[in-house]
Amino acid sequence: MKKLYYFGFIIGLLSILNPAFCQVANELEPGYYVVVSAYAKSRENVAQNYVEVLKLKGYKASYGFNSSRNLYFAYLHYFDNLKASLQEMRNTRSKGEFKEAWVRVIPGDIIEAPLVTQAPVPVEKVTPIGETVATETAVKEIIVEDPDPIIDNPEIKQYPVMTLGNTEVFLSLYNARNNRIVDGTVVVIDTDRSKQLTKVPGNEYLVLPDPKSKSGQLTLVCDAFGYRKVQQEINYPLPLADTVKSYIDLMGTTLVIKFDLIRYHKGDIGTLYNVYFYNDASIMRPESKFELNSLLQMMQENPKYKIRLHGHSNGNYHGKIISMGPDKDFFSLDGSKQGVGSAKDLSGNRAEIIKEYLVANGVEASRMEVKAWGGKRPLYDKHSVNAQKNVRVEVEILEE
Repeated sequence: MKKLYYFGFIIGLLSILNPAFCQVANELEPGYYVVVSAYAKSRENVAQNYVEVLKLKGYKASYGFNSSRNLYFAYLHYFDNLKASLQEMRNTRSKGEFKEAWVRVIPGDIIEAPLVTQAPVPVEKVTPIGETVATETAVKEIIVEDPDPIIDNPEIKQYPVMTLGNTEVFLSLYNARNNRIVDGTVVVIDTDRSKQLTKVPGNEYLVLPDPKSKSGQLTLVCDAFGYRKVQQEINYPLPLADTVKSYIDLMGTTLVIKFDLIRYHKGDIGTLYNVYFYNDASIMRPESKFELNSLLQMMQENPKYKIRLHGHSNGNYHGKIISMGPDKDFFSLDGSKQGVGSAKDLSGNRAEIIKEYLVANGVEASRMEVKAWGGKRPLYDKHSVNAQKNVRVEVEILEE
């Protein structure tokens, strides 16, 4: 591990010269950032120091925090579109100093660019009489190397023959109708065998698995809650031939596969697979918040939506049912109350608690209905290894 010499000295010096240096970084706004380093939440001071060094070198660098990754990112450029960000990433890598630069995508509605950047230019500094300025040379003498940055992506090599085995792929999940980067996953399927190979996150760099099939075809299915599924195809051995397709771009050595996502329409049904409940309870686990908020966002985005929440359980259970207490804590068993009931009662209570959560966050109750099914519509046999997936709440679009 490299050591950082006189770290406290340079932090103090930079703090005197630039009071803003002591301020806490803001949450990064949605968009595309050309990032050169990342740091754990506990190491904001290192991120600050690194950015100040870059500024002394003439870069218009900045940094910010991303809660979903729980990391600070130091970046040189911000863009409101993917293509421009990937082009700049390629330029940045080619300059030699930032061979491992990458694009960090922050999901959400892109409103306007929070930072306009340009190529590095020499910085002329005026020093008031009696004041000391930390120069780039001084910083180089004090700092041996930025300690332990978190590197997301290794340097990408160009191979003579491009296949998906040696090519960086970026899966872009985007709703062009409201300029929104969408969180979601992509299921990778061996087309010939109709077999799922893996599931990967969208808006990330990755290498897709080899189907080892005769055709070499992969089917990619984007599944983002609140949006219709989108399916794309790509050839593993010869992906360059697919760049003629409207949804595939070659950006330097990166293949960008675009999923233009469209919101649900009337009659569509989506499943809240990532909303989880405590056993025998109509109380949700804390990890359910992300998908719940995706549903909330969908309802807020289109005030004409009316939905029906379908509650399902596994089998014909009858016994205790734990429900939310008077303190209205949707995500904790503390203060809960206990009763008895059937599988149908439990499934209905679980759908109802989601409705209550939406109402508590400003959605009118008249826009939502609840339907309890109990164990009447299972996806799997109740004794199957997948039986837990029968416990679910589905969202049906009634009006849009």
